[in-house]
Amino acid sequence: MERLNRKTAPQARRYTEKVIQFGEGNFLRAVIEWIIWKTNQKTDFNASVVVVQPIEKGMVEWLNEQDGLYHLNLQGLLNGKAVDSVDLIDVISRGVNPFTDFDAYMALAEQPEIRFVISNTTEAGIAFDAACKLEDKPASSYPGKLTQLLYHRWQYFKGDMSKGLIIFPCELIFENGKHLKECIRQYIDLWKLGPDFSAWFEEACGVYSTLVDRIVPGYPRDTAAQLCERVGYEDRLLDKAEIFHLWVIEAPQSVAAEFPADKAGLHVLFVPSEAPYHERKVTLLNGPHTVLSPVGYLSGLNTVKECCEDPEIGRFVHKVMHEELLPTLNLPKEELEKFASDVLERFRNPFVKHFVTSIMLNSFPKFKTRDLPGLKTYLARKGELPKGLVLGLAGICTYYKGGKRGEDEIVVNDDPKIMGLLQELWATGDVKKVAQGVLADDFIWGEDLNAIPGLTEMLAADLAQIQAKGMREAVRSIL
Repeated sequence: MERLNRKTAPQARRYTEKVIQFGEGNFLRAVIEWIIWKTNQKTDFNASVVVVQPIEKGMVEWLNEQDGLYHLNLQGLLNGKAVDSVDLIDVISRGVNPFTDFDAYMALAEQPEIRFVISNTTEAGIAFDAACKLEDKPASSYPGKLTQLLYHRWQYFKGDMSKGLIIFPCELIFENGKHLKECIRQYIDLWKLGPDFSAWFEEACGVYSTLVDRIVPGYPRDTAAQLCERVGYEDRLLDKAEIFHLWVIEAPQSVAAEFPADKAGLHVLFVPSEAPYHERKVTLLNGPHTVLSPVGYLSGLNTVKECCEDPEIGRFVHKVMHEELLPTLNLPKEELEKFASDVLERFRNPFVKHFVTSIMLNSFPKFKTRDLPGLKTYLARKGELPKGLVLGLAGICTYYKGGKRGEDEIVVNDDPKIMGLLQELWATGDVKKVAQGVLADDFIWGEDLNAIPGLTEMLAADLAQIQAKGMREAVRSIL
């Protein structure tokens, strides 16, 4: 079998280098490169991507060995039908390692057609490091490297306002664009780059917050051999993702006109604010995940798919999502219902085994950010507590008791302080004390949740029912 490259795959197309991308990992290749590839097919965008390795140890060498080519396997349910596609993605032109060839990296700033910068350097990547210097080859932080590139571009094109760059960070933090922009401003001040460059950066460049949503398992170890047989190439950069995709970009229509992904039939939205979409994802995808996991596990189920397809736990998931969390959000109802049905389809993906025990990691902090805001809003709007969310919290408390589920040992993983507290509370043998103690813990919540009317009593009653009759009976009682 031939190794994949542009000689063995002459069908791969070449495009104009318009995008610099920091990060060569599975996530960006499964989402952003695929979006650019689709946009090239459907519009006259004609863009390729130069990938910059953001850390010293990376995959740029592998990328260059295959001339930037790789196959993407998309799997999942689309409108109820199973999809299992494999496509050759040909939009990466080359990779650059600034740690071994800093000159090649800086030369990217001199290419007039370059217009976009995209990044995913992990949540820790957008950080200011005062130890970075302009003379470093390269600066160690991502914002530092980017500032070096922008400054060189400003110098090379003598402040030409038409040579600014449009910057889309994809790191999974809220308001990633604002954080990145602030870091760049800090480097402009630290390195004393002057008011003229500062003005060019503020006026000619745009740093826009984005939200990316697609589950990317990455290299498909289990099926790699079969996929290589299927495509007829040896491909060390195979990538795998779910069929669902969403990219929300907080930018004006003038930016959309230059980056026409929304015109290619893709789920790419240019919006005035990403905040409601961030809230929607956290509430309707992450929120149900957090409560279905303990409830499903304690009902004898192991994967998200099993939970959604179980006659009783599936109804519980639907109740939490549609009746309790969805009414707390402020986007149009039809839009929210479409997103919720898409999420349920993703949860039922027959190609992905998403174990609920992996979601149970750090459940209390997750409940605080994903479900507690919805619980409070629901109470404020409806005048009563959401029974499914409270039962989910009871499930977390019960899971953290430890012990066994049948033959399986329950392995709890969270902050030792939280795990110690739960062990102490359960040792009292009093569910009322467990409920009061958990809700009162300032370390978990930053407040005393016993102040929420009726919550202590409802949580204690749920804990008692789970202890006496089991989780399934507790679920039946609220359906």
